[in-house]
Amino acid sequence: MALGLLSLMLLPATLVIARVSGGLSSSGDIANNASWTVFVLAFTVVGVVVARRQPRNPMGWLLIGVVLSLEAENVGSNYASYDYYNHHGTLPLGAVATLLSPSANYAFLLVPLIILMFPDGRPGTGWRWPLRIYASICSLVVGGTLSIAAGSLSRRTPVNGSGAVVGVNHPTGGNAWFDIVKVLFVLAFLALAIAAVAYQIRRYRRVSGERRQQLKSLAAGTGALIVCFAVLLASGGSSNVVGSVSFAVGLAALPLSMGVGILRYRLYEIDRLVSRTLSYALLTALLVGTFIGLVALTTDTLALSGRVGVAASTLVAAALFNPLRVRLQRLVDRRFNRAHYDAEATVAAFTARLRDAVEIDSIRGDLLDAVNRAVQPTHASVWIKP
Repeated sequence: MALGLLSLMLLPATLVIARVSGGLSSSGDIANNASWTVFVLAFTVVGVVVARRQPRNPMGWLLIGVVLSLEAENVGSNYASYDYYNHHGTLPLGAVATLLSPSANYAFLLVPLIILMFPDGRPGTGWRWPLRIYASICSLVVGGTLSIAAGSLSRRTPVNGSGAVVGVNHPTGGNAWFDIVKVLFVLAFLALAIAAVAYQIRRYRRVSGERRQQLKSLAAGTGALIVCFAVLLASGGSSNVVGSVSFAVGLAALPLSMGVGILRYRLYEIDRLVSRTLSYALLTALLVGTFIGLVALTTDTLALSGRVGVAASTLVAAALFNPLRVRLQRLVDRRFNRAHYDAEATVAAFTARLRDAVEIDSIRGDLLDAVNRAVQPTHASVWIKP
């Protein structure tokens, strides 16, 4: 768990260096650093827990690798910029910071692998050659960035004002070959990422039971991330409270949902969670819209006083709360929580299969599956007395 400890140690180092170099001067920067803290803690904790409980599963190590790469880039670029532009390269470990500055590229290398290998780290034998080709291109990317970073140390200022290594984005001379590698990497990244998403969608359609719930957990986290980023963009960025909170929630939702899927913790509650979240989000939007519309109607059209209009609108919204909640919950359950909606059908199907079943193991598996689908218990087991 040394890598997880290193990730947690780099977090305060990032904040301290940002503070010393003036990176926490505005409320927007403070909000961004708060979101960054949530991101690091979520990925690190989930990665450490998965790696500790399933050390042969590469998913935990991949999650930790993403965080370490991004933290190394954050620390390295800030420190290198502060060293070479404020102290003319006299601070210790400036060269090391320069070599760490392009580390964020390494995090992007791991993203398609995380998508592809979820949840057990075994994508299948058909992916052997595509993964080998991708690994070869990734090796060229790592080697090229380190070569350019090492070569830039001969400059008086090897990094620019933002801490990026000079020559990485626009290599020239003997490093011109790296432009071709970058194009190859972008193509390989997009191809593998799209193929991995298509592979997981295909698996979701084919599998059932526990594996389907694992993929559904991943989809729920991805959906939450997309919604939170949409709220972030609609609110004008992370410089305000709404934007920063949605950004932090989105960053934490994805690793947490992946951890639930990998560790199979309360898997059969994911339908209920998605159903309740969606129904209450729709309910909130409808009530807010109703409240605003009634306030406008009572104050502008009916010419009532502001206080009377707000009070009347509040009473109407409160009266509509429970009827709307019940109707919305039924509609959402019908689409997103079929186990609850079709509990009777699940029991009937199990009864029909039970008539022709003769093997104890098959009956036990069908019984547990039916119970999980129908009543969604926290834990279910069958004990057969010999």
